[in-house]
Amino acid sequence: MKSIHWPLAGVAALLLSMQAQAADGQKIYTQGGANPAAMACATCHGADAMGMAAAGFPRLAGIDAGYSRKQLDDFRSGARNNPIMQPIAAALSDEEMDAVAATLEAMPAPDFAAIGRAEAAEGVGARLALRGAWERNIPECVACHGPGGMGVGASFPPLAGQSAQYLGAQLNAWRQGTRKNDPNDLMGHIARAMSDDEVQAVAEYFANVGQKETGQ
Repeated sequence: MKSIHWPLAGVAALLLSMQAQAADGQKIYTQGGANPAAMACATCHGADAMGMAAAGFPRLAGIDAGYSRKQLDDFRSGARNNPIMQPIAAALSDEEMDAVAATLEAMPAPDFAAIGRAEAAEGVGARLALRGAWERNIPECVACHGPGGMGVGASFPPLAGQSAQYLGAQLNAWRQGTRKNDPNDLMGHIARAMSDDEVQAVAEYFANVGQKETGQ
């Protein structure tokens, strides 16, 4: 019997050791990765991961882990161009990326009202967000990003509550071709069909979408 128990005990000890050494997503977020070049995410995105609107750093809290993981991969490979994020992502291991993406998804985030296509659409931003401009092949934003722009799974990130500065910058990056890591250049086609005023209007619309009232 002892010859059976010892190997099992050894396996259990190895598993515990592996768990102890596993990447700690919260620690990576607040202190950085094992490589010093992977600086703490909280430095730019805030202790609560709600972003820093004035500086254009987006909210990360509550975003699907699959989406965050893909963006980190794209920053690392250069598929998504960003001079701040590229060296940070390059310094993270796959395990660290997985851990911090899971941590971000679990962090508390605002719950926004589920505004859909049936709602009144007053103003340029609301019309694009809720109705689109199909004569120019611009679908309504909520068709992909969900009611109120709350985000849908790993493919469509939340727009609601992101800063107008960040949203506008991303739309302009797609317009200019400096961001092109979306499937089939979907956002590139949409953004290039929009005017400067429309980019600003839709960015401000989602930046100001109201949070869901308590009890709704």
